Amino acid sequence: MHIEQTTRFAKAVKKLHPNQKADLDNAIHALIATPEIGGLKKGDLAGVRVYKFTMQNQLTLLAYRLIEDVPCLLMLSMGSHKNFYRDLK
Repeated sequence: MHIEQTTRFAKAVKKLHPNQKADLDNAIHALIATPEIGGLKKGDLAGVRVYKFTMQNQLTLLAYRLIEDVPCLLMLSMGSHKNFYRDLK
């Protein structure tokens, strides 16, 4: 499966510490294994899935879009719950 990322996602990953990147890598591997694991959103965020995981004992949300024509995961955004959905719109 091919993985692409937005510039917003790349900037968020760039700021992480190595141990946080390891937690993120584990979450991405879980998404590769079962892409439908994230919750599908409605309304303005239709087509976006959000996967919740813990990074250093803190709940972190990972927004992605599954493109089924070409097996691809498009990583949209990552962060804590505060203002996550507002910023994602």
